[in-house]
Amino acid sequence: MKPLDALGELLDQQVLVRLKNGLEIRGTLRAFDMHINLVLDNAEFEDGDVERKFKKIFLRGDMILLVS
Repeated sequence: MKPLDALGELLDQQVLVRLKNGLEIRGTLRAFDMHINLVLDNAEFEDGDVERKFKKIFLRGDMILLVS
């Protein structure tokens, strides 16, 4: 199995994405490309004591450490 095949199996499922800056974002994986750029729907994460929510968010692949 190739890495992009593994991401393909996660389409339309809830994922956890950890970024290089330490943020952990949860959301539904809607799309990705060969650079591991991701589009998440209904994304949420905590920024200090504040919980942030986004209807749709784009994450650049060069910032991503982990997708689970």
